[in-house]
Amino acid sequence: MSIPSPRLGHYALGGILASILLNLLLRTFVKVGGLLATLLIAGLVAAGLALVFAWRTHRAPWPEERRGIVLRYGLGLGVLYLGLLGMMEQQYEHGPVGLLLFGLHYACYPALAWVALGWRGFKVQ
Repeated sequence: MSIPSPRLGHYALGGILASILLNLLLRTFVKVGGLLATLLIAGLVAAGLALVFAWRTHRAPWPEERRGIVLRYGLGLGVLYLGLLGMMEQQYEHGPVGLLLFGLHYACYPALAWVALGWRGFKVQ
C-alpha cells in the first residue's frame, strides 16, 4: 500500500492563516506585543504545523517535505510582511535598525517552523 503524498501547500496556508489569526488575537485583545509576541506566535504555529503533519501522516516530514512546507510558509508570510512594510513606510520612513528588527520578526516564523518540523521526538498513533 503506498503512502499518499501530503499536500504541502495546505500546511503552509494553514500556518499562514494561524499566524494572522494569532497575531490579531494576541496583539489586539491580549495586548501582548514586541518580540515576545512574535516568538510566542511563531512557536505556537510551528508546533501546530509539526503536530498536525505528524497526526495526519503518522510520521515526521521527510527532508524534502520539510523544505517544501517551510519554503511555502516563508514565502507566503514574506509577501504579507512586504505589504505590511509598504504600508508602514507610507506613514514614515524607518531607519536601517528598524528594518533589521522588522526582518528579525519575520525570520522567526520560518526559522521556528524549520526547527519544529525537523524534531523527531514524537510519535503520533
